[in-house]
Amino acid sequence: MALKKIGEILVEKGFLNPEQLNKAIEVTQATRSKSPADRALMGRVLINMGYINEDQLADAIGTQWNIPVVDLSIPNLPPELAKLVPEEVCRRYRILPLEQLGNTLLIAMADPLDVFAIDHLRLVTGLTVEPRVATETAIMGAIDKLFGVDRSVKAAMDQIGDSSAVTGMMAEEELSLDKLVEIADQAPIVRLVNLIITQAVRDRATDIHIEGQKTQVEVRYRIDGLLSTVRSIPRHLHPAIISRLKIMANMDIAERRNPQDGRIPLNVDKREIDLRVSTLPTIFGEKIVMRILDKTSTLLSLTQLGFLPGARVQFEKVINQPYGLILITGPTGSGKTTTLYAILRQLNSPEKNLVSVEDPVEYQLTGVNQVQIYSKMGLTFANSLRSILRQDPDIIMIGEIRDAETAEIAINAALTGHLVLSTLHTNDAPSAVTRLVDMGIEPFLIASSLIGVTAQRMVRKICSHCKISYTPHMEPLRALGIEIPSGIEVQFYRGQGCEQCHGRGYMGRTALQEVMVVEESVKNLVLQRSASQQLKELAQKNGMQTLLEDGWNKVLEGVSTIEEVLRVVATAQV
Repeated sequence: MALKKIGEILVEKGFLNPEQLNKAIEVTQATRSKSPADRALMGRVLINMGYINEDQLADAIGTQWNIPVVDLSIPNLPPELAKLVPEEVCRRYRILPLEQLGNTLLIAMADPLDVFAIDHLRLVTGLTVEPRVATETAIMGAIDKLFGVDRSVKAAMDQIGDSSAVTGMMAEEELSLDKLVEIADQAPIVRLVNLIITQAVRDRATDIHIEGQKTQVEVRYRIDGLLSTVRSIPRHLHPAIISRLKIMANMDIAERRNPQDGRIPLNVDKREIDLRVSTLPTIFGEKIVMRILDKTSTLLSLTQLGFLPGARVQFEKVINQPYGLILITGPTGSGKTTTLYAILRQLNSPEKNLVSVEDPVEYQLTGVNQVQIYSKMGLTFANSLRSILRQDPDIIMIGEIRDAETAEIAINAALTGHLVLSTLHTNDAPSAVTRLVDMGIEPFLIASSLIGVTAQRMVRKICSHCKISYTPHMEPLRALGIEIPSGIEVQFYRGQGCEQCHGRGYMGRTALQEVMVVEESVKNLVLQRSASQQLKELAQKNGMQTLLEDGWNKVLEGVSTIEEVLRVVATAQV
């Protein structure tokens, strides 16, 4: 009897429907060329697309191979488990020792067919290995509890504190350059910095902030769009930490008065990570912010961007035009670049010449000629675009329209038969028109070239592990202008907080979209230099859903909460 595929089992269990499975298979096949031997790819794609959660995948894997599934949400793991397998082995293979029964070692694995992990364990322990199935998130969380990431950080800080080279160190100015380099290369400092970065990657952070304060150093992670303090470090360690990061990022360790930029390529848990590092002098010493780019993460497709059916139809109508200007708008961190990459993936084909100009190039796309901006050498957006237009492009992606010169070249390219994709900083879709006018672009050029604008915001998704339903109070909703017809009981959802989401009640993010198709009626208002409010009213009349309306629908679907939607889109509706 042939072994059932994981997708078939998920459908049989009711976790997935056939249409979702077919879409996931398409995405998996498109991605598999990069990692042909990646057995777990299908499962990750299904989770990334939001079709299933990790618990459902583990259930299906257990069924597929007839291996028991274990629950790792244990308040206190027995410390003797840490003696069975070294921490480094557990993290490398994402496994957790559960119990030793005679000559048999029970272990939890996300992939019970990882023969390399099982063979390694046999050699390390001399025991027969018997796998059990658990989610990767649960395994990594249990490893953190068992081996104690926080305890490791504290031990590193204690070791540094005991070192005579750093004891009493209060300000960078008191130390010579040679002394800073010496301290930054000490094992305790190296371990502490590595632990800060590693924990951030494992916690799904997008940014790490290291900020000197009067009496301590604050380490903060941005997770799902919000910053939170994860630990405080003694003030006297600040110069050593900053110096260590500067060395890793190939910065000038002696320059402390001017901002610097650099990058750190590294590997965390078999994942290729790129850190974009920025320093900023403050009154309490230099602050460092590191943007985390995971090069091994699967780029999203249009089906994964969170479009509701109506908005998706409008959006695809726009991007399938042969030429014109398409703008994605929103504040920093609203997913604009992710959407541009998804469009490029959708439109990419051997018959088309796709060129992008970006600052920086965040992800490498096969089949797209990507240009990295380098302003110091004169390679700006505007200069790059002039050269790109001589490269016979079909589709041009511009990372951001920052000035009138770039806007003019982009619009001229759209008018001469190219499809041009770019981003702009505006609160909503109609405001993109007035923003271009403010840059000095003539309304007739905007009306002739602009074919669509999408405004975006990112909202946190309710954690699927602790999601519960509740009936909201109507008064607060009415105060927000949301009317629920009498006699209809609405069920909302929220997360209670659990170990998987670290008590936040949210895990992961999705986008809210506002898609404005620039039809003839809209073009007429553009030519009349109409205010953005008039454009918005007409666009809504033509079928555009506002960000708030899109958010409301996602609240009703149980994707996010009303509090989260209002937090993100309130300013866009003023």
